[in-house]
Amino acid sequence: MPASLPHDLRSIADKAPLMRRRMELMHAVRAFFDHKNYIEVETPYLVQTPGEEVHLRCFSTILEKPDGEKEKRFLHTSPEFAMKRLVAALQSPIYQFARVWRNGEKSATHHPEFTMLEWYHPKADLTALMDETEDLLKTILPSEIHYKSNTIKLSAPFERLTLEDAFHRYVGADLLGTINDAEALARQAGVLLREGEEWEDLFFRLMLEKIEPFIGREKPTFLTHWPAPQAALSKKDPHDERVALRFELYAGGLELANAFEELTDQNEQRKRFEIDRARRLDLYKDQDWPLDEAFLKSISFMPPCSGIALGFDRLAMLATNAPSIDDLLWLG
Repeated sequence: MPASLPHDLRSIADKAPLMRRRMELMHAVRAFFDHKNYIEVETPYLVQTPGEEVHLRCFSTILEKPDGEKEKRFLHTSPEFAMKRLVAALQSPIYQFARVWRNGEKSATHHPEFTMLEWYHPKADLTALMDETEDLLKTILPSEIHYKSNTIKLSAPFERLTLEDAFHRYVGADLLGTINDAEALARQAGVLLREGEEWEDLFFRLMLEKIEPFIGREKPTFLTHWPAPQAALSKKDPHDERVALRFELYAGGLELANAFEELTDQNEQRKRFEIDRARRLDLYKDQDWPLDEAFLKSISFMPPCSGIALGFDRLAMLATNAPSIDDLLWLG
């Protein structure tokens, strides 16, 4: 490295070893999915509907057509809608490394632009997807990882913990018995309900303060079977309507992935979107866009399927013991 390099260029060059490891991980992921006959796909980043999650804020721009017509477009927050249309058409397993954008996010583990590894496995239920995700991490990572103050063993079976059991163990509360009753959940958890705090707000506060700091420290943890109000795009459990077939994966204090056994009922999905849209517009007046009708029509043609979105930069942080997501972005 030339000694005369200015500081900004030297800081980029210093990242090279970490970025080389990131590249190796990407190659290993591709080899894993190629061996399993997945199709690697690419979907548009510039879309009319960037997503429907309430609190994810989007970047917008204006598309100018050759005839001078102008239309509003957004950078997507996930390739989920487009990839599910591909699953409906192909009826085959697919994966993608996608750049995604989320406005207003910046911290050691958040960046407004990052890479998502997303894949969909037709005919796989949530348990099969957990098995596959565990197999992926054990294939591409060492059997033992040191991340911050944690020694994480990947050789042992990953922990699988339901939200109901996690709230009993770490919060001392009956999560499913207090759904949509913020006062009861606060009372059982031994915390004061904040002004204007609703059940969902308290649920996430307790997750952040009392559960996430204690899971995935010695081995990765799948946090499964989320309460139905957090179903998003997942099916409800046919054995317990209070529960959604959803999991998140944690390791070393990092939330790595979010997964669903996919909902394929377009009428139910439309109802959920309308509820989310009303809440989002109440909070963020500028976050308005049309429903993705092509997506809604296509999901009825999807086979039974499970899908997962994994933060690839966070996975690289875990593999390299990097303190910040910026360390895994060339120009972070």
